[in-house]
Amino acid sequence: MSTALAIAGVTAVLRDRLNDGLVNHNVAGITGSTVNVTVLAPDRVVPPDGTESSGLNLFLYQVTANPGWRNEGLPSHEPGGRHRLSNPPLALDLHYLISAYSEGDLHAEILLGYAMQLMHEFPVISRETIRRALNPSPDVGIVLPSALRALADCGLADQIELLRITPVALDTEASSRLWTATQASLRPSAAYLVSVVLIEAQAPTRPTLPVLTRGEVDPLSGRDRGVVVNADLLPPLPTLSAVVPAGGQPAMRLGEVVVLGGHRLNGSGREVRLANDRFDIETTVAAGGDSAPARIELTIPASRAADFAVGVYEVSARLVPDGESRARETNRLGAVLAPNITNLPQSIARVAGAAQLTLQFTPELRAGQRASLLLGSREITPQPFAAPTGSLDFVIDDAEAGDFPTRLRIDGIDSPIVDRAATPPRFLDFTVSIT
Repeated sequence: MSTALAIAGVTAVLRDRLNDGLVNHNVAGITGSTVNVTVLAPDRVVPPDGTESSGLNLFLYQVTANPGWRNEGLPSHEPGGRHRLSNPPLALDLHYLISAYSEGDLHAEILLGYAMQLMHEFPVISRETIRRALNPSPDVGIVLPSALRALADCGLADQIELLRITPVALDTEASSRLWTATQASLRPSAAYLVSVVLIEAQAPTRPTLPVLTRGEVDPLSGRDRGVVVNADLLPPLPTLSAVVPAGGQPAMRLGEVVVLGGHRLNGSGREVRLANDRFDIETTVAAGGDSAPARIELTIPASRAADFAVGVYEVSARLVPDGESRARETNRLGAVLAPNITNLPQSIARVAGAAQLTLQFTPELRAGQRASLLLGSREITPQPFAAPTGSLDFVIDDAEAGDFPTRLRIDGIDSPIVDRAATPPRFLDFTVSIT
């Protein structure tokens, strides 16, 4: 694959081809004037004094994504976005315009004819041509500019695809738009498509290990077990299908039993993996309860509150299935860990019409998280605090007397307030009484 310098490298190779072709065909002798090949925007070719020298101008007027390569190698990152799995190439098609300039009679037509002949005779740019153009002989005694020296390492000659040149027909409307956009006068021109340039990043990726065996090895035949067919519709591997917090709540809380439902979850060494990308949390918790094929019990100990933060987690299980010797990991499901208020209910008194309330909760509020108090139908922001903290102070202005269901909201996640196990549902005793 090539580097980001490959676009400039293609232009340099095409300019070198045109230069060599004009010299080999003695075009300067035919026109009786010096002939140059430039790579400028059309409005910059003719100098301000209006003197138009003979020459060809190679202009890159458009870059588009190559439709055949644009979906190659996806995805490049894991679902969490933290680790790069691969460096998929940026596949580009380059659109060029070759224009002829001269003040002499028929000189522009002569120059354009030779340019089109050169493009027609060599529709594929060979690797040797690229190396020769980007690595000129040091014997010529010319010190190249730093930009041209850098092109020698663009990798264009070593990319997997060869560069192919295809003529493009520009109708009157497209040509008019192009020359109008460049604010230049129309010149005899021909358009070409150069495809495909593959630019690839060199960022480190997370490699994968090769497959050792396809299942257990049969001791008699010495062959891998291969694909195993099960006579049912259940997934053949340990699979999670649901994360069910305690009491039918929509979110997990520290110290409560969470049931992970699924299939083929019985085995030994069972543990649950919890990952939060925002705070770079990745930890495991030992599974609870008996080994059962349809469930795993998870309880996040309150003693490990410092290891967790309120937010969204990826939940998966790891176990050694019965009858096997190697551990397997299930699929990943999303689950929410909610804050848990630890000092409610409580009663507070008003002073000059205002009330002050301190909430204590787990897990702690981390830097970058937003918190607010939901007191009945009011939302109140906390007093200034330093994160991390497990306690927030709130000042309730114009406080009304009464009993108010109270919730703590952190990053849009509310502490539970409804007892969903009761019939009919009722509010939990998380209340603040203002007197």
